[in-house]
Amino acid sequence: MTRPKTKSPATDFAVALLDEFVRLGVRDVVLGPGSRSQALALAAAEFERIGLLRLRVRIDERVGGFLALGIAVETRTPVLLVTTSGTAVANLHPAVLEAHHSGVPLIVLSGDRPDELRGIGSNQTTEQPGIFGAAVTRTWDVGAPVGAAGEQDAAAQLARDAVAAASGPVHLNLSFAEPLSAPLQLEAPEVELARAVSTLDLPPEPGVVPAFELRSLPGTIVIAGTGAGERAEEVARELGVPLIAEVSSGAHFGPNLVVAYRELLDTANFGDRVARVIVFGHPTLSREVPALIQRRGVETIVVRSASSDDYNPGHRVTTFADTVTIVGDPSADSAWVGRWVSASRALIQPVDVAPDATADPSTHAKAELAAVRAPVTRRSLVEAVWRATWPHDRLVLGASRLIREADRVVTGKKIPVHANRGLAGIDGTISTALGIALSSQSSSAGTTRVLLGDLALLHDAGALLFGIGEARPRIQVIVGNDDGGTIFDVLEVASSAGANFDRVLLTPQQVSVEQLAAAYGWAYLRVDNRGQLDQALTASTGQTVIEVPLDR
Repeated sequence: MTRPKTKSPATDFAVALLDEFVRLGVRDVVLGPGSRSQALALAAAEFERIGLLRLRVRIDERVGGFLALGIAVETRTPVLLVTTSGTAVANLHPAVLEAHHSGVPLIVLSGDRPDELRGIGSNQTTEQPGIFGAAVTRTWDVGAPVGAAGEQDAAAQLARDAVAAASGPVHLNLSFAEPLSAPLQLEAPEVELARAVSTLDLPPEPGVVPAFELRSLPGTIVIAGTGAGERAEEVARELGVPLIAEVSSGAHFGPNLVVAYRELLDTANFGDRVARVIVFGHPTLSREVPALIQRRGVETIVVRSASSDDYNPGHRVTTFADTVTIVGDPSADSAWVGRWVSASRALIQPVDVAPDATADPSTHAKAELAAVRAPVTRRSLVEAVWRATWPHDRLVLGASRLIREADRVVTGKKIPVHANRGLAGIDGTISTALGIALSSQSSSAGTTRVLLGDLALLHDAGALLFGIGEARPRIQVIVGNDDGGTIFDVLEVASSAGANFDRVLLTPQQVSVEQLAAAYGWAYLRVDNRGQLDQALTASTGQTVIEVPLDR
């Protein structure tokens, strides 16, 4: 694309920067409006008009940060995140932290005052370079363009450097002086766009850590945490060993899957016979897994993921590797994996028993009616959501009791599941799901379902807001409403906190979810029994909040 020359060096710089990002394959921009970043905002809108970028606008920067994170997770490419100066930048910190700990590529472009306006009390001015600390791979503090020769080439080089460094989040702090923008009209290029870059799929640098050769050994199991991906299932199958795959791992399927792993790791002749553990991803959903790795005599091999930290409970991991390869014959001890899988299936007994088809019609009808009218429990909720979700859909699980319940009981199924487990916070759950929905549905007819608790809904209620002209995906926000943070009920503190427990830990709220949904223009459904739940979970054509009251 021919770079125009305007009366604003800020606009010329912004166009050159975005032009190079597009040439490198970046396709998505999330924008929080503001004055100091207006050159970037107006340029991004022009790039969208001529079909080079997809632009999403959000007035809440924290929402925008997690929206960008969801887009990057789904597209596996860097996403540009544009904000103005001041607290706008600070509001990105939660999403930047999650991206850092999960290895998700975000490129933050923050507008700032030029040097002469810093440190003198100028409005909306703070110390933005370094504001994200160690949570970004690299920070650039770029002086304000003044129209000098070579500035547009320097902007293009910045884009190249940022994409190269974006194994996680990076930060370009861009100073702009007045005039902060100029009228701009771009012409669509006549050349084919480059294939979108994918920093999440880049192979490890050659020679850094060689591929570790795995041979079949007695007592081996494979553990898959969040971000593990399908390779964990492949390795377990190729080795012929049990697979412990958390529900958000991307490996929760296959013939070797062991769902009831918590119980078996604490059972004689199962957990005590484990001699070698191969870990993919970041396990976070149980205490039994880190306890196993820290046990004396257990060899642990961790296959490094995109996360900023190597998984290493108790500093007992013996080997780290970028990749693993299987050598030799698979295990001949089929009884080892068979015992685990059979025992797990016996422990995960179905809670729903089909009505007796041989009973007389009246008895059969009453049994069916009773099943439909049965109250919804946490288990029946997660199982219903799991049943309703298929490979063309997306499922996002919030940090609550529900993801742990799903991890305990749902059977193997190869479907796309995501959860923000880098820091396992409740921040931005709906925003992340919207980013995933917007990106996945551009090439798919599926529905995105996000399952979360009532506090996670309230914490990210601003994500329900769509500006005029913003794309609206098919999404169901399924709220298991048990009136507060009941996850604390299952922790040790519940027995010792006394009278203050409800106020400072459970934190019950009295918000009308129905009125909240209506205020933001979302459809609303309330589910009071199993029959209503199954009906509510049918494929959505718009945006729906489904409230499911649960007992504490």
